Amino acid sequence: MNANSLLIRRARILLSDRKWLVGDVLVRDERIVEIAPEIANTDATREIDATGLVLLPGVIDPQVHFREPGLEHKEDLVTASHACAKGGVTSFLEMPNTKPLTITQAALDDKLDRASRKSIVNYGFFIGATPANLPDIRTATPTCGIKVFMGSAHGDLLVDTAAALEPIFAQGDRLIAVHAEDQARINQRKQEFAGITDPAIHSQIQDDIAALNATKLAVKFSDKYQRRLHILHLSTAIEVEFLRQHKPAWVTAEVTPQHLMLNTDAYAQIGTLAQMNPPLRSHHDNDVLWAGLLDGTIDFIATDHAPHTLEEKAKGYPNTPSGMPGVETSLPVMLTQAVAGKCTIEQVSNWMSTAVAKAYHIPNKGTIAIGYDADLVLVDLENYRPLERKDIVSKCGWSPFEGWSLTGYPVYTIVNGNIVYEKGEIRSDIKGQALRFE
Repeated sequence: MNANSLLIRRARILLSDRKWLVGDVLVRDERIVEIAPEIANTDATREIDATGLVLLPGVIDPQVHFREPGLEHKEDLVTASHACAKGGVTSFLEMPNTKPLTITQAALDDKLDRASRKSIVNYGFFIGATPANLPDIRTATPTCGIKVFMGSAHGDLLVDTAAALEPIFAQGDRLIAVHAEDQARINQRKQEFAGITDPAIHSQIQDDIAALNATKLAVKFSDKYQRRLHILHLSTAIEVEFLRQHKPAWVTAEVTPQHLMLNTDAYAQIGTLAQMNPPLRSHHDNDVLWAGLLDGTIDFIATDHAPHTLEEKAKGYPNTPSGMPGVETSLPVMLTQAVAGKCTIEQVSNWMSTAVAKAYHIPNKGTIAIGYDADLVLVDLENYRPLERKDIVSKCGWSPFEGWSLTGYPVYTIVNGNIVYEKGEIRSDIKGQALRFE
């Protein structure tokens, strides 16, 4: 009997050519070794009867804030990775705004060590740029890329002038991922709207012009130095329209489910729980972001999972932190849209798995094919149920999508051939692996 083998039977499998097969998948030693309409009796240690379930590549979430070290009261690598497993997320790329900041090799090594001991899914980490750590961002390894906060950050991570930004683009060759907001404009508008405590004003303070200004500046430097650029959490119609005309082959962009599905109406419904950076926009922005995703102007989806406690969110604007959780809801939220006809299941899988692996040069991930890593999720697309607060496993304990009737919830999540989530049960004894970036 093979010690590390798994046979998935009778699943509806999304293959690497975006075609479908109802059949079996055999996993051995962390890899997919056979895919067929029927695999004869094997010595597999474990079988899953996946009748009625859909088998997709595990989600790779390329933008999360898991709060460890230093902010573990909001989230930590254990609770966050459990939320990932429940949501079908088998790999994540985590951001540098922890305490201490991830801006040195030592801080990166510390995160990798923590994740190796705590995370039940696969992991990678960004190195954060400051105006003063150019050597670190060129040499720190392994990292998926350099994160630049052009706005919405405080302290050392804020790189809010062209003079500070240009040297980051001018030296080195690794991917630069930008939070594109114009901090000078935000500061000016904060003064203009000072004293307003309605959280809806957040979307006016950090308006679409602030986003566009920063995106244009990042693209300008990317053009000048032919530097690989990724624009995080695109939120506005005018950015999509700009990128449609000015997006070279080495630039990619992402969008969050929140910016696709929620808009400024959410402030009246859920108050400061709707507050995030960049902010929610209008119905028109929702529509244009969808169009940009469907036509390829936007390349893939990330959650920007940024949890805060309900106590922090209750402080009252403008004293409330910006951010929402998302890793355990993103796949069912998007699959529900696919079943409703807004897009296809194949597109969702590309946006949430295949295209992410390609953009970040992560080998053997994001696709169901022989020889690829067995990072897989079996989802139920036959049934709907409402998302309820009591079911949230993220430490923050809430979701902006509470009450939504969703389909596509994971039934099994498999990481490197190991079942980490099964019908509501999380296996905390399994550990993920550090991602490789080629």
